[in-house]
Amino acid sequence: MKIVPVSELENLERSVEQNTEKQRKAVLDILQNVKTKGDEALFQYTETFDGVSLSSLEVTKNEIDEAISSLDSKMVEIILEAAENIREYHEKQRRQSWFFTREDGTLLGQKVTPLDSVGVYVPGGTAAYPSSVLMGVIPAVVAGVEEIILVSPPGKDGKLPSAVLAAASIAGVKRMFKIGGAQAIGALAYGTKSVPKTDKIVGPGNIYVALAKREVFGVCDIDMIAGPSEIAVLADETANARYIAADLLSQAEHDPRSAAVLVTTSNVLAKEVSVEVESQLAELPRKEIAMEAIRDYGVIYIVNSLEEGAEVINQIAPEHLEIMTKDPMSLLGKIKHAGAIFLGEYSSEPVGDYFAGSNHVLPTSGTARFSSPLNVDDFTKKSSVIRYSEQALKENGQKISAFARLEGLEAHARAIDVRLEDK
Repeated sequence: MKIVPVSELENLERSVEQNTEKQRKAVLDILQNVKTKGDEALFQYTETFDGVSLSSLEVTKNEIDEAISSLDSKMVEIILEAAENIREYHEKQRRQSWFFTREDGTLLGQKVTPLDSVGVYVPGGTAAYPSSVLMGVIPAVVAGVEEIILVSPPGKDGKLPSAVLAAASIAGVKRMFKIGGAQAIGALAYGTKSVPKTDKIVGPGNIYVALAKREVFGVCDIDMIAGPSEIAVLADETANARYIAADLLSQAEHDPRSAAVLVTTSNVLAKEVSVEVESQLAELPRKEIAMEAIRDYGVIYIVNSLEEGAEVINQIAPEHLEIMTKDPMSLLGKIKHAGAIFLGEYSSEPVGDYFAGSNHVLPTSGTARFSSPLNVDDFTKKSSVIRYSEQALKENGQKISAFARLEGLEAHARAIDVRLEDK
């Protein structure tokens, strides 16, 4: 890994601006076909892109039962425990409706209502991501969403991975469909004869999925446009170089454009981590991907103090931040921008990915400056509640009319005036 002074921070590129015009055109064509042809388009694209001809898009109960029974019982127990941890964490995020009254009899408040339906996209095809199922579904269940639709691309056998189906069943999904890519996003946004239209789509995917989510935003809501994964580690001389190297590589193996950054006060640690990364890289099954990420987006910054290090972290606004210092809690208050913050040497990033309970769907590409992890609020909406009393209107009506006329909206003003005239 490159070791550079912090003055070179402005040269850090956490993601590559891709020329996506070709992919966007393909996505627009796919979305239009799904919108007009419905299931016919879904079957066609599944055969074209996934190489499988399906007789039905929806997963059957038998498929779900077979998936659960085929999994090792210990693995099922692990998924169950992870699901419970995630549920417990997200239960703390639930909000209640609230109301208050003023002395003049006015009632004001906020009504919190879960969304009616949500679509959860789970990447697949060549791999299985049951953790993505749990992270997308459980907050929606906790929020009270009535209809949760899961979509994921099928394998060559025309089925979804057993781990995905088991996790979905454990999380509480009732309906699952064997469709992926931009066509799955179109189905969730517009609805087809088989696939219900949903109010929001969440979950990560490839560039076609990301572009499709961007295009359908407004027809329905989306969680975010996810970029390449990122990890930053803030460390002092007490940190373990082997642990840091392993954690940096845990994100580098995701994607050639993943960023892995160490910010440290210790020149000695910086050199040790650089050597460890090279050593551990050689033993990784996905070393080609990780090697490219480390080469292009792996960097170590040397800072003069941990306070300066915290400022650097805030400029990066990483998706994942690990603080490996003598007293990590003392730095927590200085961190303003990070998707998830892991404190201490035993809080490795995969702890959050799979088991601790926090959500691993996090803001990327510096968007932690203004965005939050996927949470229960993402699956609810809030309505303002106003009941104005007669007394309040008498006292404030002329002020309201004056404000409306200041903006040149006479009909607004008269809507108040007619009530005042009747009194």
